[in-house]
Amino acid sequence: ASGGSGGTAPSPSASAPGGGGAKPCTIDEVKVSDAEQAAVRPPGTGTGAAIVSVTNTSKHACTLNGFPTVAGAGNGSPGKNVPLAVTQSGKASAVPLAPGARAWTKLTFVNVQGEADGYCVSGATPASFPTMVIGVPGAGSHQIAMTDGVFAECDNKATVTAFSAVKPT
Repeated sequence: ASGGSGGTAPSPSASAPGGGGAKPCTIDEVKVSDAEQAAVRPPGTGTGAAIVSVTNTSKHACTLNGFPTVAGAGNGSPGKNVPLAVTQSGKASAVPLAPGARAWTKLTFVNVQGEADGYCVSGATPASFPTMVIGVPGAGSHQIAMTDGVFAECDNKATVTAFSAVKPT
């Protein structure tokens, strides 16, 4: 489910703490933040790990559930995106989002080693993407940048955490 329009009617129980009755968030109800460097990341000189948040920008509660997909953006052409092989970490559960609330995910990459051009331990050529496309379950694909630099990674692999109400480090 990578998008589409169609809003959802406000739920009468939108303020219920457990998100009771809140419908899944849609692409029109969320905004995905640019990625920031994670405090805890694998050694190396590439991106290593990044934290991304999804904010409910609608006027009613909705829920996120699951794991993001990750792809290197294809320079203005979605057909040229480079999907990363994603390993899911942790257990997914519904995250209720009141209006303005955020859910978080952490993306951990196979890190680039060395300075300047860098290298991959696997022998592959490092990849660098100015932007990534993050897929949010039920809420479409969102192109984001890093707050400081570009996404640099090896082997086109990422480990991702399930969306959570707690910001990872």
